[in-house]
Amino acid sequence: MSPAEDQNRRLLRARDTMDRDYAQELDVPKLAAIAYMSPAHFTRTFRATFGETPHRHLQRRRIERAMALLRGTDTSVTDVARLVGFESLGTFSRTFRAVTGSSPSDFRKGVGAVNVPVCFVKSWSKPSSFGEASSTHSN
Repeated sequence: MSPAEDQNRRLLRARDTMDRDYAQELDVPKLAAIAYMSPAHFTRTFRATFGETPHRHLQRRRIERAMALLRGTDTSVTDVARLVGFESLGTFSRTFRAVTGSSPSDFRKGVGAVNVPVCFVKSWSKPSSFGEASSTHSN
């Protein structure tokens, strides 16, 4: 195995730990130890490899899980925050809004509505050349 492959394997091990244990207290020194790197080198190489810092990846993973809990359970927002690894409701709410564009409570309220991508709405509302025959091609 080449040194680059070994480094990528170690980075993947740390990222997999974040994906699996997102609710645990994970900081850069702990993750760097999993990857057998110094914290500074781990942060630099993680960002270069995955396009985001380890902290940003962990926060995003936690918010993704929180979104699923808010959609699928009646668990309070405070409990959701704690379940996904946030100690502070304020930090959770601020991070949730930064990632999703809405507060956790507003996100939960909006779940009932069907979220249709804008590109689909635009294509659906455009006149189509398929389907109905036009009057210009009359016999």
